[in-house]
Amino acid sequence: MTSLIEVPEAKPGAVTPKSKAAPGGGLGRYLVVRFFLIIPTIFILVTLVFFMMRVIGDPITAAQGGRLPPDVLAQRIHDAGYDRPILVQYAEYLGQLATGNFGTTITDRRPVVDMLATFGTATLELSINALVVALAVGIPLGLIAAQRRDKGQDAVLRCFAILCYATPVFFSGLLLKLVFSAWLGWLPVAGRTSTRTELTMQGLAAPSGIYWLDALRSGNMAALGDIAAHAVLPAIALGLLTAGVFLRLVRTNVIGTLGKDYIEAGRSRGVSEFRLLTRHAYKPALIPIITVMGLQIALMLGGAVLTETTFEWKGLGYQLVQYLNARDFVAVQGIVVLLAVIVAVTNFVVDVVAALIDPRVRY
Repeated sequence: MTSLIEVPEAKPGAVTPKSKAAPGGGLGRYLVVRFFLIIPTIFILVTLVFFMMRVIGDPITAAQGGRLPPDVLAQRIHDAGYDRPILVQYAEYLGQLATGNFGTTITDRRPVVDMLATFGTATLELSINALVVALAVGIPLGLIAAQRRDKGQDAVLRCFAILCYATPVFFSGLLLKLVFSAWLGWLPVAGRTSTRTELTMQGLAAPSGIYWLDALRSGNMAALGDIAAHAVLPAIALGLLTAGVFLRLVRTNVIGTLGKDYIEAGRSRGVSEFRLLTRHAYKPALIPIITVMGLQIALMLGGAVLTETTFEWKGLGYQLVQYLNARDFVAVQGIVVLLAVIVAVTNFVVDVVAALIDPRVRY
């Protein structure tokens, strides 16, 4: 039996249509592309920082000008190589970075790598504490705001979110110090820890630099309590800045998820609103938070500069201000480059987590 529909024969030289290639390239290709994007990002940031630092002249004149005799100053500039062409200095600087050499600070003659290792852990500890506060405050309150949509609780929480990310972190820090330290006397006014605990932490064998982790490892509960008391106010001041963003994101995305068909199907089967909220609408709402978290890490590192200065928390932000005041641009350059690397790597990790949770981001 012959077919009633005849397939026309292809004409010589005719181009047959090809099927469309499937979009995307899979998880492996996505991760490789995202990883190699780190390199040009860091390169551009390093280049911008280098040339912006050189706009005002050589770092030694900026730091020591007026304090040294002209001949001594000229000799130091020559020994450091800052009298050579700018492109030669740039090429040498890139070569030093490739070997992990960030130079030596001008004011205290300290290797920049050692300075970054010493004070970077303090900033890392503050960022971890603040992120815990942001997640603990932003996500639950966002769920409550979504559940009580357009009611009194929702209006109050939305105002709270706006207040959190609109208030400068140094101002909220000063208010917290005024209330909980000066008026109530509940918490320390400044510092990362007391002098006694500081000496105890420095005397530990192979310390990590993260004080609460070292206190747990050594089993020193008294030191851990002192560290926690000093960490509360800085963590709240910096964490609330990000908590407001998380609250709004969770609220918006949970409200959108609660209107999906599968949620309505669950309601028709008699599933409670609490279960629908916590089991079915909660997880999809976390995907945008994970995506935005990389940007918030950058915001948090920027806020750490003001937070550390306000609370005299001796981390990278605190040292950055000190080196800026001293015009030690070699140290400033090293700190900014490290922060740029942290932000770039954090964004890559966030992209990996988002791709593992939601396959749609790979395409």
